[in-house]
Amino acid sequence: MSLLTLPFRLPFLPVQGFIRLAELIQEEAERELYDPAAVRRQLEAVEEAQASGEISDQEAAEAEDEAVKRLVHPADAGAPGTRARGDGS
Repeated sequence: MSLLTLPFRLPFLPVQGFIRLAELIQEEAERELYDPAAVRRQLEAVEEAQASGEISDQEAAEAEDEAVKRLVHPADAGAPGTRARGDGS
């Protein structure tokens, strides 16, 4: 930043800092969501809930499918920055 543009950019610095903070939070949340260890923990929790009778077999199957889909096909699960295969582009 030069001394001439600094007075004009100064009011926007807090907004730029807030935007960068939001981007960092989003990146960390995505990293955590698609982490294989987190998926494994979710699958273990579903298995325990099913064994204790908290959820039905159908609910367990749906939860397992969702967790595996996040791991195997992140584009289908809605991962930002990725495109689904076969979209023609």
